[in-house]
Amino acid sequence: MNLGFIGTGEITKAVVLGITRSKINYKKIIISKRNNKVSKYLKKINKKIKISSDNQYIIDNSNWIFLAVTPNVGKKILKNLKFKKKCTIISFISTIKIEELKLLTNKKATIVRAIPLPPISIMKGPVPLYPRNTKVRNFFNKIGDVIEIKDEVSSLNFWATSSLMASYYEILNEVSKWLQKQGLNKIYAEKYVISLFLALSENANLKSNKDLNYLVKNSQTPKGLNEKTLKFLKKEGFFRKLNISLEKIFKHLK
Repeated sequence: MNLGFIGTGEITKAVVLGITRSKINYKKIIISKRNNKVSKYLKKINKKIKISSDNQYIIDNSNWIFLAVTPNVGKKILKNLKFKKKCTIISFISTIKIEELKLLTNKKATIVRAIPLPPISIMKGPVPLYPRNTKVRNFFNKIGDVIEIKDEVSSLNFWATSSLMASYYEILNEVSKWLQKQGLNKIYAEKYVISLFLALSENANLKSNKDLNYLVKNSQTPKGLNEKTLKFLKKEGFFRKLNISLEKIFKHLK
Protein backbone atom coordinates (compact mmCIF):
# COMPACT_ATOMS: atom_id res chain seq x y z
CA MET A 1 0.00 0.00 0.00
CA ASN A 2 1.23 3.48 -0.90
CA LEU A 3 0.46 6.38 1.42
CA GLY A 4 0.36 9.94 0.10
CA PHE A 5 0.47 13.15 2.14
CA ILE A 6 -0.66 16.50 0.74
CA GLY A 7 0.75 19.11 3.08
CA THR A 8 3.95 18.56 5.02
CA GLY A 9 3.70 20.37 8.35
CA GLU A 10 4.17 19.20 11.91
CA ILE A 11 1.16 16.86 11.91
CA THR A 12 2.30 15.10 8.74
CA LYS A 13 5.77 14.84 10.26
CA ALA A 14 4.35 13.31 13.45
CA VAL A 15 2.08 10.83 11.63
CA VAL A 16 4.81 9.72 9.24
CA LEU A 17 7.28 9.24 12.10
CA GLY A 18 4.68 7.15 13.92
CA ILE A 19 4.08 5.02 10.83
CA THR A 20 7.80 4.37 10.29
CA ARG A 21 8.18 3.29 13.92
CA SER A 22 5.12 1.04 13.87
CA LYS A 23 4.28 -2.37 12.42
CA ILE A 24 2.12 -0.84 9.69
CA ASN A 25 2.77 -2.56 6.37
CA TYR A 26 3.31 -0.09 3.52
CA LYS A 27 5.28 0.00 0.27
CA LYS A 28 6.15 3.68 0.21
CA ILE A 29 5.13 7.07 1.57
CA ILE A 30 4.93 10.00 -0.85
CA ILE A 31 5.01 13.43 0.77
CA SER A 32 4.60 16.85 -0.78
CA LYS A 33 7.50 19.25 -0.99
CA ARG A 34 5.41 22.05 0.51
CA ASN A 35 7.60 22.30 3.62
CA ASN A 36 11.10 21.69 2.31
CA LYS A 37 12.68 21.38 5.75
CA VAL A 38 10.21 18.77 7.01
CA SER A 39 10.10 16.79 3.75
CA LYS A 40 13.91 16.56 3.55
CA TYR A 41 14.09 15.47 7.18
CA LEU A 42 11.53 12.70 6.68
CA LYS A 43 13.20 11.45 3.50
CA LYS A 44 16.50 11.06 5.37
CA ILE A 45 15.05 8.85 8.07
CA ASN A 46 13.51 6.21 5.79
CA LYS A 47 14.30 5.06 2.25
CA LYS A 48 10.61 4.30 1.60
CA ILE A 49 9.75 7.99 1.84
CA LYS A 50 9.62 9.89 -1.47
CA ILE A 51 9.13 13.61 -2.12
CA SER A 52 6.99 15.09 -4.89
CA SER A 53 6.25 18.71 -5.79
CA ASP A 54 3.17 17.56 -7.74
CA ASN A 55 0.05 16.93 -5.64
CA GLN A 56 -1.66 15.16 -8.53
CA TYR A 57 1.23 12.74 -8.78
CA ILE A 58 0.82 11.97 -5.06
CA ILE A 59 -2.88 11.23 -5.58
CA ASP A 60 -2.35 9.11 -8.69
CA ASN A 61 0.28 6.96 -6.99
CA SER A 62 -1.30 6.47 -3.55
CA ASN A 63 -3.95 4.12 -2.20
CA TRP A 64 -4.59 6.31 0.81
CA ILE A 65 -4.33 10.10 0.64
CA PHE A 66 -3.88 12.19 3.78
CA LEU A 67 -4.96 15.82 3.60
CA ALA A 68 -2.84 17.87 6.00
CA VAL A 69 -3.31 21.45 4.85
CA THR A 70 -5.10 24.44 6.38
CA PRO A 71 -8.82 24.91 5.57
CA ASN A 72 -8.10 27.90 3.30
CA VAL A 73 -5.41 26.04 1.36
CA GLY A 74 -7.63 22.95 1.16
CA LYS A 75 -10.52 24.87 -0.39
CA LYS A 76 -8.14 26.45 -2.86
CA ILE A 77 -6.22 23.41 -4.12
CA LEU A 78 -8.50 20.37 -3.70
CA LYS A 79 -11.06 21.44 -6.30
CA ASN A 80 -8.31 21.48 -8.94
CA LEU A 81 -7.13 17.93 -8.20
CA LYS A 82 -8.60 14.67 -9.50
CA PHE A 83 -9.28 11.95 -6.93
CA LYS A 84 -9.97 8.34 -7.88
CA LYS A 85 -13.34 6.81 -7.00
CA LYS A 86 -11.86 3.93 -5.04
CA CYS A 87 -9.27 5.89 -3.08
CA THR A 88 -9.39 6.42 0.67
CA ILE A 89 -9.06 10.03 1.77
CA ILE A 90 -8.14 10.82 5.36
CA SER A 91 -8.56 14.47 6.23
CA PHE A 92 -6.74 16.26 9.06
CA ILE A 93 -8.41 19.55 8.07
CA SER A 94 -10.23 21.06 11.04
CA THR A 95 -13.21 22.92 9.58
CA ILE A 96 -14.02 21.25 6.25
CA LYS A 97 -16.81 18.72 6.82
CA ILE A 98 -17.38 15.43 5.01
CA GLU A 99 -20.10 16.83 2.73
CA GLU A 100 -17.84 19.64 1.52
CA LEU A 101 -14.86 17.30 1.21
CA LYS A 102 -16.88 15.08 -1.13
CA LEU A 103 -17.65 18.07 -3.32
CA LEU A 104 -14.01 19.15 -3.34
CA THR A 105 -12.64 15.65 -4.04
CA ASN A 106 -14.84 12.76 -5.19
CA LYS A 107 -18.32 11.89 -3.98
CA LYS A 108 -17.63 8.16 -4.37
CA ALA A 109 -14.33 8.15 -2.50
CA THR A 110 -14.09 6.84 1.06
CA ILE A 111 -13.52 9.87 3.29
CA VAL A 112 -12.63 9.78 6.98
CA ARG A 113 -11.81 12.75 9.18
CA ALA A 114 -9.08 12.19 11.77
CA ILE A 115 -7.57 14.31 14.55
CA PRO A 116 -4.04 13.08 15.23
CA LEU A 117 -1.81 15.11 17.57
CA PRO A 118 2.01 15.49 17.69
CA PRO A 119 2.59 12.67 20.25
CA ILE A 120 1.48 10.23 17.54
CA SER A 121 5.12 10.46 16.41
CA ILE A 122 5.96 8.26 19.41
CA MET A 123 2.81 6.18 18.90
CA LYS A 124 0.93 7.78 21.76
CA GLY A 125 -2.21 9.84 22.11
CA PRO A 126 -5.86 9.78 21.01
CA VAL A 127 -6.98 9.78 17.37
CA PRO A 128 -10.67 10.70 17.04
CA LEU A 129 -12.19 9.38 13.78
CA TYR A 130 -15.41 10.08 11.88
CA PRO A 131 -17.18 8.23 10.34
CA ARG A 132 -16.42 4.71 11.51
CA ASN A 133 -14.16 2.78 9.20
CA THR A 134 -12.62 -0.55 10.18
CA LYS A 135 -9.50 -0.30 8.02
CA VAL A 136 -8.71 3.27 9.06
CA ARG A 137 -9.40 2.42 12.70
CA ASN A 138 -7.02 -0.56 12.60
CA PHE A 139 -4.39 1.59 10.91
CA PHE A 140 -4.45 4.36 13.52
CA ASN A 141 -4.72 1.93 16.43
CA LYS A 142 -1.18 0.83 15.52
CA ILE A 143 0.15 4.33 16.20
CA GLY A 144 -2.35 5.72 18.72
CA ASP A 145 -5.62 5.19 20.56
CA VAL A 146 -8.60 5.50 18.23
CA ILE A 147 -11.79 7.14 19.47
CA GLU A 148 -14.68 6.64 17.05
CA ILE A 149 -17.04 9.60 16.91
CA LYS A 150 -20.76 8.95 16.45
CA ASP A 151 -21.58 12.17 14.60
CA GLU A 152 -19.58 14.82 12.80
CA VAL A 153 -20.70 17.70 15.01
CA SER A 154 -19.11 15.95 18.00
CA SER A 155 -15.73 16.09 16.26
CA LEU A 156 -15.68 19.83 16.96
CA ASN A 157 -15.42 19.06 20.67
CA PHE A 158 -12.20 17.14 20.06
CA TRP A 159 -10.77 19.85 17.81
CA ALA A 160 -11.52 22.39 20.55
CA THR A 161 -9.78 20.39 23.27
CA SER A 162 -6.77 19.82 21.02
CA SER A 163 -6.25 23.60 21.15
CA LEU A 164 -4.99 23.16 24.73
CA MET A 165 -1.61 21.74 23.68
CA ALA A 166 0.29 25.03 23.69
CA SER A 167 -1.42 26.10 26.92
CA TYR A 168 -0.43 22.83 28.58
CA TYR A 169 3.20 23.33 27.60
CA GLU A 170 3.01 26.94 28.79
CA ILE A 171 1.90 25.69 32.24
CA LEU A 172 4.99 23.51 32.34
CA ASN A 173 7.07 26.45 31.17
CA GLU A 174 5.68 28.82 33.83
CA VAL A 175 6.20 26.33 36.66
CA SER A 176 9.75 25.72 35.44
CA LYS A 177 10.48 29.46 35.31
CA TRP A 178 9.12 29.86 38.84
CA LEU A 179 11.52 27.16 40.08
CA GLN A 180 14.36 28.92 38.29
CA LYS A 181 13.51 32.16 40.11
CA GLN A 182 13.93 30.23 43.34
CA GLY A 183 17.49 29.44 42.26
CA LEU A 184 17.10 26.04 40.62
CA ASN A 185 19.16 25.34 37.51
CA LYS A 186 17.06 25.51 34.29
CA ILE A 187 17.92 21.96 33.22
CA TYR A 188 16.88 20.49 36.58
CA ALA A 189 13.79 22.71 36.80
CA GLU A 190 12.51 21.59 33.40
CA LYS A 191 13.42 17.97 34.05
CA TYR A 192 11.50 18.00 37.35
CA VAL A 193 8.39 19.66 35.91
CA ILE A 194 8.24 17.40 32.84
CA SER A 195 8.78 14.29 34.97
CA LEU A 196 6.11 15.40 37.45
CA PHE A 197 3.40 15.98 34.86
CA LEU A 198 4.33 12.84 32.94
CA ALA A 199 4.00 10.79 36.14
CA LEU A 200 0.63 12.39 36.92
CA SER A 201 -0.65 11.57 33.42
CA GLU A 202 0.61 7.99 33.62
CA ASN A 203 -1.04 7.59 37.02
CA ALA A 204 -4.33 8.89 35.59
CA ASN A 205 -4.01 6.43 32.73
CA LEU A 206 -3.43 3.51 35.11
CA LYS A 207 -6.55 4.54 37.01
CA SER A 208 -8.64 5.24 33.92
CA ASN A 209 -11.38 3.03 35.32
CA LYS A 210 -11.90 5.68 37.99
CA ASP A 211 -13.85 8.90 37.60
CA LEU A 212 -11.54 11.93 37.22
CA ASN A 213 -13.22 13.43 40.27
CA TYR A 214 -11.72 10.51 42.19
CA LEU A 215 -8.21 11.59 41.21
CA VAL A 216 -8.92 15.21 42.14
CA LYS A 217 -10.26 14.19 45.53
CA ASN A 218 -7.57 11.65 46.34
CA SER A 219 -4.70 13.97 45.45
CA GLN A 220 -5.71 16.29 48.29
CA THR A 221 -5.46 16.13 52.06
CA PRO A 222 -7.55 18.38 54.34
CA LYS A 223 -5.82 21.78 54.63
CA GLY A 224 -2.93 20.36 52.60
CA LEU A 225 -0.93 22.02 49.81
CA ASN A 226 -2.96 20.58 46.93
CA GLU A 227 -6.25 21.58 48.53
CA LYS A 228 -5.00 25.15 49.09
CA THR A 229 -3.72 25.51 45.51
CA LEU A 230 -6.92 24.10 43.99
CA LYS A 231 -9.13 26.39 46.08
CA PHE A 232 -7.02 29.41 45.15
CA LEU A 233 -7.14 28.63 41.41
CA LYS A 234 -10.91 28.07 41.55
CA LYS A 235 -11.39 31.34 43.42
CA GLU A 236 -9.31 33.21 40.85
CA GLY A 237 -11.43 31.77 38.02
CA PHE A 238 -8.64 29.72 36.45
CA PHE A 239 -10.89 26.79 35.50
CA ARG A 240 -13.84 29.01 34.59
CA LYS A 241 -11.64 30.87 32.11
CA LEU A 242 -10.42 27.54 30.76
CA ASN A 243 -14.00 26.58 29.99
CA ILE A 244 -14.67 29.96 28.40
CA SER A 245 -11.66 29.55 26.10
CA LEU A 246 -12.90 26.11 25.00
CA GLU A 247 -16.33 27.56 24.23
CA LYS A 248 -14.76 30.32 22.13
CA ILE A 249 -12.71 27.83 20.11
CA PHE A 250 -15.78 25.63 19.68
CA LYS A 251 -17.79 28.57 18.29
CA HIS A 252 -14.91 29.45 15.99
CA LEU A 253 -14.88 25.90 14.62
CA LYS A 254 -18.62 26.05 13.97
